[in-house]
Amino acid sequence: MIYRDWPHSLTPEVEVAAVELPGRWGRMKEAPFRRLEPLLDALAQAITALPSCELAFFGHSMGALIAFELARELRRKGGPQPQHLFVSGRPAPQLPQTDPVTFDLPEADFIREIHKLNGTPKEVMEHEELMELMIPVIRADFELIQTYEYHHEEPLECPISAYGGLEDSEVPRAELAQWKNQTSSGFALHMLPGDHFFLRSARNELLGLISAELGTASRRRSSSCSEALTIE
Repeated sequence: MIYRDWPHSLTPEVEVAAVELPGRWGRMKEAPFRRLEPLLDALAQAITALPSCELAFFGHSMGALIAFELARELRRKGGPQPQHLFVSGRPAPQLPQTDPVTFDLPEADFIREIHKLNGTPKEVMEHEELMELMIPVIRADFELIQTYEYHHEEPLECPISAYGGLEDSEVPRAELAQWKNQTSSGFALHMLPGDHFFLRSARNELLGLISAELGTASRRRSSSCSEALTIE
């Protein structure tokens, strides 16, 4: 939902295809993914079914990891590669995970962990029935991330742009900068005003940077199609 107005804010030649994962909104009756591998397989199948065109991936937080590993999965399968990877609010994947495992905490403790993220509106947190629907999905997200294991592969050939929030204490600039080791092409790092959810508070600045970088990449190539896949 956070990407719903992106099509109106990016350059006209960019078509935004936002990924709605199982367990969310229109797919609430579907079981969420708890492991990364089957999710990557499903996404790779969806990508290869798209009309042939240039691709760019954007992912925020968990989505950044998914977008990165999806690019590697497609490379392994000989599928289409993104022309640009945009990662947001997520440390580089090769860095060791130091956060404690929380996905299996008792419900009261788990809700306190959700509070710490500051990403769920107060009105939702105070809505008991809505939280009953959301908690299993959030647990599944936490489990997917907290069971992830990084395996070394050759760097991606596409450029990577990394974005972070200046007030995001969980994802410091130094850990975002390490994304540079995941590409053999260009790398850019941008720190924007806001906390972990700066993609809302600094939306216009973020979209301006993405548009500029997509435009620069487009001018380097003669292709007539560019599609941006966004993953939350």
